[in-house]
Amino acid sequence: MSETTIEGHKPAPDYPPESVEAKIKEALRAVKDPEIALDVIQLGLIREINLNQDEPEIKMMLTTPFCPYAGWLIQQVKDAAQQVFGNPIKINVLPEMWDPNFMEDPGLLMGW
Repeated sequence: MSETTIEGHKPAPDYPPESVEAKIKEALRAVKDPEIALDVIQLGLIREINLNQDEPEIKMMLTTPFCPYAGWLIQQVKDAAQQVFGNPIKINVLPEMWDPNFMEDPGLLMGW
Protein backbone atom coordinates (compact mmCIF):
# COMPACT_ATOMS: atom_id res chain seq x y z
CA MET A 1 0.00 0.00 0.00
CA SER A 2 1.60 3.28 -1.03
CA GLU A 3 -1.10 5.74 0.04
CA THR A 4 -0.18 7.98 2.97
CA THR A 5 -2.23 10.38 5.02
CA ILE A 6 -1.60 13.06 7.63
CA GLU A 7 1.98 13.04 8.91
CA GLY A 8 2.88 10.07 6.69
CA HIS A 9 0.60 7.55 8.43
CA LYS A 10 -0.66 4.78 6.17
CA PRO A 11 -4.36 4.03 6.61
CA ALA A 12 -5.47 0.56 7.63
CA PRO A 13 -6.69 -1.30 4.55
CA ASP A 14 -10.32 -1.55 3.57
CA TYR A 15 -11.55 -5.04 2.81
CA PRO A 16 -14.30 -6.16 0.40
CA PRO A 17 -17.61 -6.04 2.36
CA GLU A 18 -18.32 -9.78 2.17
CA SER A 19 -14.76 -10.89 2.96
CA VAL A 20 -13.85 -12.68 6.17
CA GLU A 21 -11.43 -9.84 6.90
CA ALA A 22 -14.30 -7.31 6.78
CA LYS A 23 -16.39 -9.53 9.07
CA ILE A 24 -13.50 -9.76 11.53
CA LYS A 25 -13.04 -6.00 11.38
CA GLU A 26 -16.73 -5.52 12.16
CA ALA A 27 -16.53 -8.00 15.08
CA LEU A 28 -13.56 -6.07 16.47
CA ARG A 29 -15.78 -3.01 16.89
CA ALA A 30 -17.07 -4.75 20.03
CA VAL A 31 -13.56 -4.61 21.57
CA LYS A 32 -13.32 -1.30 23.40
CA ASP A 33 -10.32 0.31 25.05
CA PRO A 34 -11.47 0.44 28.71
CA GLU A 35 -9.78 3.79 29.38
CA ILE A 36 -10.93 5.66 26.27
CA ALA A 37 -14.26 3.85 25.65
CA LEU A 38 -13.68 3.72 21.88
CA ASP A 39 -13.29 0.48 19.96
CA VAL A 40 -10.03 -0.77 18.46
CA ILE A 41 -11.23 0.02 14.92
CA GLN A 42 -12.24 3.61 15.78
CA LEU A 43 -8.87 4.09 17.45
CA GLY A 44 -7.02 2.70 14.43
CA LEU A 45 -5.22 0.10 16.54
CA ILE A 46 -5.87 -2.65 13.98
CA ARG A 47 -3.41 -2.03 11.17
CA GLU A 48 -3.81 -5.19 9.08
CA ILE A 49 -5.75 -8.46 8.97
CA ASN A 50 -3.87 -11.04 6.92
CA LEU A 51 -5.56 -14.41 6.54
CA ASN A 52 -3.78 -15.39 3.30
CA GLN A 53 -0.66 -16.94 4.79
CA ASP A 54 0.39 -20.10 6.66
CA GLU A 55 -0.13 -18.42 10.03
CA PRO A 56 -3.06 -15.94 9.82
CA GLU A 57 -2.36 -12.78 11.78
CA ILE A 58 -3.69 -9.44 12.87
CA LYS A 59 -1.21 -6.59 13.16
CA MET A 60 -2.19 -4.14 15.85
CA MET A 61 -0.71 -1.41 18.00
CA LEU A 62 -1.42 -0.14 21.48
CA THR A 63 -2.26 3.43 22.47
CA THR A 64 0.76 3.57 24.81
CA PRO A 65 3.84 1.34 25.15
CA PHE A 66 3.00 0.52 28.76
CA CYS A 67 -0.75 0.18 28.38
CA PRO A 68 -2.03 -1.45 31.60
CA TYR A 69 -4.75 -3.23 29.60
CA ALA A 70 -2.44 -4.55 26.86
CA GLY A 71 -2.76 -8.25 27.69
CA TRP A 72 -6.52 -8.01 28.08
CA LEU A 73 -6.97 -5.98 24.88
CA ILE A 74 -4.80 -8.37 22.82
CA GLN A 75 -6.76 -11.37 24.13
CA GLN A 76 -10.09 -9.68 23.35
CA VAL A 77 -8.95 -8.99 19.77
CA LYS A 78 -7.77 -12.59 19.39
CA ASP A 79 -11.00 -14.06 20.81
CA ALA A 80 -13.28 -11.86 18.66
CA ALA A 81 -11.30 -12.58 15.48
CA GLN A 82 -11.08 -16.32 16.07
CA GLN A 83 -14.81 -16.52 16.74
CA VAL A 84 -15.45 -15.18 13.22
CA PHE A 85 -12.55 -16.95 11.49
CA GLY A 86 -12.99 -20.30 13.21
CA ASN A 87 -9.24 -20.98 13.42
CA PRO A 88 -6.31 -19.67 15.47
CA ILE A 89 -5.06 -16.19 14.58
CA LYS A 90 -1.75 -14.76 15.73
CA ILE A 91 -1.81 -11.22 17.13
CA ASN A 92 1.33 -9.28 16.26
CA VAL A 93 1.77 -6.11 18.33
CA LEU A 94 3.62 -3.54 16.25
CA PRO A 95 6.40 -1.44 17.81
CA GLU A 96 5.21 1.82 16.23
CA MET A 97 3.81 4.51 18.49
CA TRP A 98 0.08 5.15 18.17
CA ASP A 99 -1.03 8.60 17.10
CA PRO A 100 -4.58 10.03 16.93
CA ASN A 101 -4.10 10.43 13.17
CA PHE A 102 -4.49 6.63 12.91
CA MET A 103 -8.12 6.97 14.07
CA GLU A 104 -11.12 6.68 11.77
CA ASP A 105 -12.17 10.11 13.09
CA PRO A 106 -9.55 11.89 15.24
CA GLY A 107 -12.28 14.32 16.33
CA LEU A 108 -13.71 11.58 18.55
CA LEU A 109 -11.04 12.42 21.13
CA MET A 110 -12.10 16.06 21.43
CA GLY A 111 -12.60 16.84 25.08
CA TRP A 112 -11.06 13.57 26.24
